[in-house]
Amino acid sequence: MAYSEDSTVRKCSARHAFPGKRIGTAGWCASLLLLAGCAVGPNYKRPVMANIPPSYGWKLADPSDAAIKGDWWKTFHDPTLDDLEAHATVTSPTVQQAVARVDQSRATARIERSQFFPQTSLDLSGQRLHTPPTVEPPFFTGTIYNAPLDLSYEIDVWGRVRRSFESAQAEAQASMADYLTVLLSLHGDVAVNYFLLRKTDAEIGVLQHTLQLRQKSVEIFEERYKAGLAPSSDVNRARTEMELTQTDLYEAQRDRADLQDALALLCGEAAPAFHLDSGSQTGPIPTVPIGLPASLLERRPDIAAAERRMAAANARIGVAYAAFFPVLSLTGDAGYSSFTAATLLNWESRLFSIGPAVTLPLLTGGRTEAGVQQARAEYNQTCASYRQTVLVGFREVSDALNDLHSYREQAGSLGRAVKSAQATTETSNQSYNNGLVDYLNVVDAERVELEAETKQIQAIALEKVATVHLFKALGGGFVVSPK
Repeated sequence: MAYSEDSTVRKCSARHAFPGKRIGTAGWCASLLLLAGCAVGPNYKRPVMANIPPSYGWKLADPSDAAIKGDWWKTFHDPTLDDLEAHATVTSPTVQQAVARVDQSRATARIERSQFFPQTSLDLSGQRLHTPPTVEPPFFTGTIYNAPLDLSYEIDVWGRVRRSFESAQAEAQASMADYLTVLLSLHGDVAVNYFLLRKTDAEIGVLQHTLQLRQKSVEIFEERYKAGLAPSSDVNRARTEMELTQTDLYEAQRDRADLQDALALLCGEAAPAFHLDSGSQTGPIPTVPIGLPASLLERRPDIAAAERRMAAANARIGVAYAAFFPVLSLTGDAGYSSFTAATLLNWESRLFSIGPAVTLPLLTGGRTEAGVQQARAEYNQTCASYRQTVLVGFREVSDALNDLHSYREQAGSLGRAVKSAQATTETSNQSYNNGLVDYLNVVDAERVELEAETKQIQAIALEKVATVHLFKALGGGFVVSPK
């Protein structure tokens, strides 16, 4: 973004230059009002992203993070997930921290806005004094009471106050976008952990069923071994497969406990007191429309926050540049002063003073120029951060779409593989019972079936997780326009 503080200052100075002749009070007031319309530093312009494919339809950044995105997780039609999301929104400490940061930034903006108005204070005081012989009256000892109302007001000639408020206001908006980012991340993390937990529940169900079959196989082969109908190797293989299945079951149960604890943390609950009943991962997966417009990325709150921080940094350039120019203030006192408390509020004890004050920086040792350089560097940093945030957004959308397509294809392929493996297992059992093959063929067939079922469960869960990641990458849910 190109800008020139010097040109801004020259335009203001040329437009409102004071004439060489003497002017009256009204002229001075009019000139000050005209000068107050100037603000040094660059005016903010929204950035343009370069190197974006034309098919994405990217345009000037116009943050729409406040757009209603709805409860996107409800598209999965899972009441348990809906309850978890609602609970986490209310009780999560992470969200509560983000809310507090929003309140803090808004209060900061109100503090900056207060500089637009005169500041007054009442300073009551009583002083005991003694005068030396060299002043009038000599050797005077007494107490003076003061009740003045002090006034101070900075005339915002160069726009320092306006730029400060502009920066604080943009920071407050960025803080609000940060809150929405936290909320979006929380909802996404709850959904991801919930779907992974349901995946683990399904795996546990398969392993428990398999373990029951393994236990029955051990019992059968032990009986057959005792009857002399099977070798001891078949019994040992059956026991080995049973113990390996039991080991896998322990691992799955441990993973479920970890995922449940993760959900407890996200919901702001103590892990030992949080429990989620087992359930299935059945349920529809939302259909993602083809050709999502890039304008959906503008709803991402992290992109909106990055853009608002650019605006804040841009305004701080003007604040830093205003330090080169004099500060014009209006100060005054009005009140009462008396040597006795009884006459303090008498009309004769009144006093007042009012007049302008000018503070002109002369020698600062390069501090002012360094402040401008620092503000410019900060602005350049926020520009780079914004570009990076946008590029990350495109990457996340692309990754989520690729993952979603891949897992959907995998789930379909694995579904067919499970049916084929089940048929193979049934055939192997019949062949073994007829004495045509040994038990190793049965073990291999059952292992392939278990592996196919487990991978299918994982692919379905990961397809849901990829859908959640797409929702997050787009800043929330999306609505398909009717054709």
